[in-house]
Amino acid sequence: MDHIRQAIDRAKKSGSAETQPQTQFAPPFPQLQVQQNEGVNAVPLSWGREVALNGKQLEPKRIIAHNIADPRTKSFDMLRTQVLQAMQTNSWQIVGVTSPTAGCGKTVVAINLALSLARLQDRSVLLVDLDLQKPRIAYNLGLTCDRGMVSLLEGRTDLPSAMIQARINNQRFSLLPCEAATPDSSEWMASKTMSAFLQVIKQEFKGWTVIFDLPPLLIGDDVITLLPEIDCTLFVAAVGISTMSEIKECKKHLDATSLVRVVLNKSSEMHNAYYSRYAEVYNSKR
Repeated sequence: MDHIRQAIDRAKKSGSAETQPQTQFAPPFPQLQVQQNEGVNAVPLSWGREVALNGKQLEPKRIIAHNIADPRTKSFDMLRTQVLQAMQTNSWQIVGVTSPTAGCGKTVVAINLALSLARLQDRSVLLVDLDLQKPRIAYNLGLTCDRGMVSLLEGRTDLPSAMIQARINNQRFSLLPCEAATPDSSEWMASKTMSAFLQVIKQEFKGWTVIFDLPPLLIGDDVITLLPEIDCTLFVAAVGISTMSEIKECKKHLDATSLVRVVLNKSSEMHNAYYSRYAEVYNSKR
């Protein structure tokens, strides 16, 4: 019986190794103490570098929610209120933002939601780029970074060093960018290292609103793997890009999570019929 037991143990070890990226080793995830400052979106300044965002560079990329004079900001403020109400009612901490495919504007929505939240004086916000296949948050914010999620997961940096403190006007939020795409995104999402990272976020950022910019649902299994680990999902589809068949396919996966809101992006009044069909899919969700 001993040789059978040994063979089973070897098979388990071999199967576990296949699920991990070849480059993986345990990163330093200390029990970081995040100090809450009353009425201020801040962590210690030693956590990464502080950068000032340029509003003139953000506007062409449709990053506008920092500017209350822009009428488009009202839409993100309404979304902010709706998302916060649902999260506070359910004691949720982490919201993931995803879409059916690329080009729906999920990253723009995630950034604008973070900026809208940052305008609340008693709200601390962390925005994380978990689209390891095509990270775009740093690009959209006009930032360059040589460390972020990839180097963090690979153990080449720690969490404070990977973070950025972004500020514009009187607003400030914390950012964990992804510095480069990785072909091992699916493996990293399912890795023990990612689980350890999520535990650090959940334990050390209690009381914060944490936004994950996730990959599109239908381009791989990255999001499906991570959905059980986050509290709720914000789903972004786009008129002229997302099809009804794609939305219905996404619904099969999103039924397993808490859907906090559905955003129809790039819409206009002339697309009311499309919106009605789209909304009907999700009104029958539960």
